[in-house]
Amino acid sequence: MTTLRTEPANDQRLRPTHGSVVGSVRYLTDADQKPVSYNPAPGTGEPRREGRYAYYPVQIADARPHARDLSLDREGFVLIRHETAVREFYAPAEVESVYYGEVRDLIANATGAREVVIFDYTIRVGERAVERALRAPVQIVHNDYTETSGPNRVRDLVGDEAARTWLAGRFAEFNVWRPIRGPVLAWPLGIVDATSIAPSDLVRCDLVYPDRTGEIYHGVHNPDHRWSYAPRMTADEAFIIKCYDSAKDGRARFSLHSAFDDPTTPADAAPRESIEIRAFARF
Repeated sequence: MTTLRTEPANDQRLRPTHGSVVGSVRYLTDADQKPVSYNPAPGTGEPRREGRYAYYPVQIADARPHARDLSLDREGFVLIRHETAVREFYAPAEVESVYYGEVRDLIANATGAREVVIFDYTIRVGERAVERALRAPVQIVHNDYTETSGPNRVRDLVGDEAARTWLAGRFAEFNVWRPIRGPVLAWPLGIVDATSIAPSDLVRCDLVYPDRTGEIYHGVHNPDHRWSYAPRMTADEAFIIKCYDSAKDGRARFSLHSAFDDPTTPADAAPRESIEIRAFARF
């Protein structure tokens, strides 16, 4: 059973400034109870979660003025301009034949990886997601992989023999998130600066699908978290987010992100439509 409550906005630091908003995000509140998220097959029902959660107000800054200074190895995410030749993201054949190659090149160029393997993509919509057999925006502070599930997912994807090569060196998992339609006005994506995340902020969560069980991190509230987003994000912009890095040399290894309730969203805003690609990169 999921328990929700809203925390009072009593932090005096939470004042909207130029280029920022105070939005609401949902954090895990009980780190002692391992949360579980049950994800049914698309089109068959809403996700169900076990755990204790609460909405917290957080200040979320505009990332654009500092986009050139962002680093995947420091903040754990970058915001870039990225043109695409895809005309219909709702056509799986076009996504796989056109967009996969574009994203593979994008990640290789941004990271210097010697090999990039794309293994998954998800389209999220803010309206009638179940009816359309799609996913809704995730409204929980989370990270897509853990210390355990990162290597396990590599083994699942490439097999034991190839995995020995991957696991012997540095590898990382990246998400590339972009709007399908823009500008995004409702439930934009917020991302936490990895340098503001403490190890105790990350709690393992079982992610249960009909055919397998994975593991992700859910985030515990920390007032030191520094949040960013891209206001009115357009379809020619993308976030690259690092969700796992095997290197333990001080660089960003994990991230936290979530859709958030933006108080500046117009009442007649179009529902969010976005796509996220997941890929492993080997160095």
